Amino acid sequence: MSWLQRLKHGLSRSSDRLTQGIASIFTRQQLDDEALEELQDLLIMADLGPATAARLASGLARTRFGKDVSDEEVRGALAEDIAGLLEPVARPLVVDPARKPHVIVVVGVNGTGKTTTIGKFAHGFRAEGRSVLLAAGDTFRAAAVEQLQLWGERTGAPVVARPSGADAAGLVFDAHARAIRDGTDILLIDTAGRLHNKANLMDELSKIVRVIAKQDADAPHDIVLTLDATTGQNALQQVRAFRDMAEVTGLVVTKLDGSARGGVVVALAETVGLPVHAVGVGEGEEDLRPFTPRDFARSLMGLE
Repeated sequence: MSWLQRLKHGLSRSSDRLTQGIASIFTRQQLDDEALEELQDLLIMADLGPATAARLASGLARTRFGKDVSDEEVRGALAEDIAGLLEPVARPLVVDPARKPHVIVVVGVNGTGKTTTIGKFAHGFRAEGRSVLLAAGDTFRAAAVEQLQLWGERTGAPVVARPSGADAAGLVFDAHARAIRDGTDILLIDTAGRLHNKANLMDELSKIVRVIAKQDADAPHDIVLTLDATTGQNALQQVRAFRDMAEVTGLVVTKLDGSARGGVVVALAETVGLPVHAVGVGEGEEDLRPFTPRDFARSLMGLE
């Protein structure tokens, strides 16, 4: 499948709920107060959030209130408005070739797909002909280290790793020093994600950022937060928690293919305003791509 087909397929659980819901609301044809209220409830249930749902319903009412409308017309209008909301935050992760290495720290709660996201980024950067070094900074989970090493083998990117329980900041310092020495284009750093132990996690992330800055005052150049779409509105809480701990510069939304809550991407754009660098719709190397608002919005609404 093409990327657009994979995106549409990945969002099918979300789009099916919205498509069926909109079709059932607009069997009466006319856009009245009752229809708008039902539509707003449907958008909230799809995790677009109350503020975004109200804004979209109001936009529809301004141009079509009291008129006969089809469900497809409503979906088309909503897709256009959603694309407009998403446009300001759709910014790919851009690597500065003048920085060697360009340092990207990936943070997020365990299970959100941090390590897989790093592997997919590595695959994309290697396909562009860039050199990549991976740092296995989640030293608390042996499985995370092994998973990153597998991605290193698949992408041809070396991995700096230490035994389980090793000091993460020390590992990152060594990996950064190696990347500088070797003239590596990109250093991708995995981190732990134990949000239930926030004080320890905050301390560890702060140490990692400090040791990177010791060798390059401008680094890290990006701190990317991974969010699992299946958690819905909880993703907003995770953004706030990690913003307290680190200067998050952008987001990657994963597991859209397993979720009926794809609307959370719209809620994130409206509420948080951080750049959304990419979205993931599967486990494959090609299943993480830069975020394209119009394609996403139309796929979310079940439109070609």
